[in-house]
Amino acid sequence: FSSQVATVTEYGAFIKIPGCRKQGLVHKTHMSACRVDKPSEIVDVGDKVWVKLIGKEMKDDKLKLSLSMKVVNQGTGKDLDPNNVSLDQDERKKRTFRDYTSQKITLEAVLNTVCKKCGCKGHFAKECFVQPGGTKYSLIPEEEEEEVAAAGHERDKKTSLADDSSKKRKK
Repeated sequence: FSSQVATVTEYGAFIKIPGCRKQGLVHKTHMSACRVDKPSEIVDVGDKVWVKLIGKEMKDDKLKLSLSMKVVNQGTGKDLDPNNVSLDQDERKKRTFRDYTSQKITLEAVLNTVCKKCGCKGHFAKECFVQPGGTKYSLIPEEEEEEVAAAGHERDKKTSLADDSSKKRKK
């Protein structure tokens, strides 16, 4: 609908709705397809603009109306987004990205399997890539397994050194 700008703020413009005492807000993100830093550069108080109602919300017993100028042709008043496709795309862009990098992924169901074809751990026979008589590959051990193996290896060294020193004393 065609309406008039009532006030301009740093975050948008309040628009008088014709035939109603209510005003709706055109946020600066809905003024133009381009980035708008200062709404006062786009509209002034008293300007005639075409707007489209894109949302309404009840907050503290007050009705808040959201309007958009960018989905309406400002020359003719024609709706440029009749199915609200661009509005849905804008909403998807606003959603926050969830960071899953801190979550550890374990593949125990696959890691504990043994291939019937080659005998290696970590895959099934249908996924086996070994040719008959070819090289066999297995999974790299995890850090915990390496630490346990290293600790066992050091213990073996200490016992062998102790055995060597006791043999020298006996002689």
